[in-house]
Amino acid sequence: MINMSRNLIQWTPLGELDRFFEDEVWSGADFSLPMDVYEKGNDVVIEVPLAGVDPEKVDITVKDNILTVAGKVDEKKEIKKENYYRKEVKKGNFSRSVSLPVNVKEDEAEATYEKGVLKITLPKVEEAKPKKISIKSND
Repeated sequence: MINMSRNLIQWTPLGELDRFFEDEVWSGADFSLPMDVYEKGNDVVIEVPLAGVDPEKVDITVKDNILTVAGKVDEKKEIKKENYYRKEVKKGNFSRSVSLPVNVKEDEAEATYEKGVLKITLPKVEEAKPKKISIKSND
């Protein structure tokens, strides 16, 4: 008879959650951004929370109806890791691309940064209206 118990490893789900939030997981790791995308009148508006991010370190591009917001969050000051009880504020590179729901005028995009929120406004392209074609008769 073979003793299988030596091959078993105890799994603790809460231990896995704690490991997920340890300093090493977030420290310097790239991360994604949450975004709100909605229509307001004739515009598509994108809002991205970027509290504490220098707007000069953020790049916004729109190409082929894909909006990309990318940048970097730097460590503000040097604090030794062993002094932390928990470190969840992310530092490092971030990038997020979203496909826009309608065609937009890419060259007319505007962006503002106020109270930690980046707001990008893109005017929608006017939809082509059907054109009535009259039939000419050669009779």
